[in-house]
Amino acid sequence: MSARIPGTDRGPARRSWIRRAATVTVAAGALAGLVVSAPGAAGAAQPASAARPSALAPPDIPLANVKAHLSQLQSIATANGGNRAHGRTGYKASLDYVKGKLDAAGFTTTVQQFTSGGSTGYNLIADWPGGDPDQVLFAGSHLDSVSSGAGINDNGSGSAAVLETALAVSRANLQPAKHLRFGWWGAEELGLVGSRYYVNNLPSAERSKIAGYLNFDMIGSPNPGYFVYDDDPTIETTFKDYFAGLGVPTEIETEGDGRSDHAPFKNVGVPVGGLFTGADYRKTAAQAQKWGGTAGQAFDRCYHSSCDTTTNINDTALDRNADAIAHAVWTLGTGTTQPGTVFETTADVSIPDNGAAVTSALEVTGRTGNAPSALKVGVDIKHSWRGDLVVDLVAPDGTAYRLKNSSGSDSADNVIATYTVNASSEAANGTWKLKVQDIAAQDTGYIDSWKLTF
Repeated sequence: MSARIPGTDRGPARRSWIRRAATVTVAAGALAGLVVSAPGAAGAAQPASAARPSALAPPDIPLANVKAHLSQLQSIATANGGNRAHGRTGYKASLDYVKGKLDAAGFTTTVQQFTSGGSTGYNLIADWPGGDPDQVLFAGSHLDSVSSGAGINDNGSGSAAVLETALAVSRANLQPAKHLRFGWWGAEELGLVGSRYYVNNLPSAERSKIAGYLNFDMIGSPNPGYFVYDDDPTIETTFKDYFAGLGVPTEIETEGDGRSDHAPFKNVGVPVGGLFTGADYRKTAAQAQKWGGTAGQAFDRCYHSSCDTTTNINDTALDRNADAIAHAVWTLGTGTTQPGTVFETTADVSIPDNGAAVTSALEVTGRTGNAPSALKVGVDIKHSWRGDLVVDLVAPDGTAYRLKNSSGSDSADNVIATYTVNASSEAANGTWKLKVQDIAAQDTGYIDSWKLTF
């Protein structure tokens, strides 16, 4: 995980952060710097047009396999000056190791070159044949370390787990509904350089095909927490439901928000999500009570240090998170649910001044099961004094969820906001309503539009 970028932290800084300047030389054209390697005959997957058995049950990712990849990354670092940093021989050797495994497993691999800090950097992209090319499910992690250590938790852990999930796809000869793509990013530690380069050089038509990007950065911290990104409700719920099935509570990830490779995707509108076990922030007493470990100690005491070796991994956390990655890839990749499915109405509804409540109805269809625990409610209400308004979301069974209370001191106009509601006890399908009441005199307005994002 990269150092904190100014303006992205949500909590107090624990140390003084220095972000090294990273200059990127962008070749002309979206395809500049790409070297494509098609799968060879040995171990190659069947062509996309060939019939392949469907294996919809997510596999149990073998911990021993993930740790074997970490041992290889450690050996590579040891043989190359103790690190796998951008511009160093250890990084290129790491990329060659991952690429070799994927080529043998039947993936089409693409090496993308970029320049940062005067050195050549590399991204590795691996595509699994088949699936809808207009609906791409993308899982990725950064492969580089800092220069001071081997980077086995940060981020050998994410890289190894994503690699083993990709290899599990090959072993299952999976026939997904969506096209599956996996990525390993270079120069993340210099400011998300590799992933930014990839996204910035991807044509907008190709960006629009990415149904979701899943990011995994530090998933084996030795004093672990279980953090889930809250960016896309469907992806978030997929991970939360998995851990709930294990009886493992989760928290929303805030420590590294905007500091890892999901940020460039999120910035161009791609639905994103991911997992994280914590970096240099300290575990609280409440977190230690529910997760175990040591309160008052950093989630990863070896963050960006020379002691980030194969001894700096919690096996239980690594195992659980690797299995969660496979669960998400199988669940989101073989199903028909789109991350970030939006239901919206733009029909205007007038709000009477100091009058009765009004409602705007929205019909949700085609969903299965209950609504997510992080249902996003986007509201656009035009009103000359927003403090007059009380706003509720009403579920199909009539249960009301308060979104906004009135406030005499809230003198601004309009309510344009997104609220998050735990609606997991409600059936997803049915008629949802936005209820708005003006409880004071003199100002008027109307519901312009509102939407639900599942």
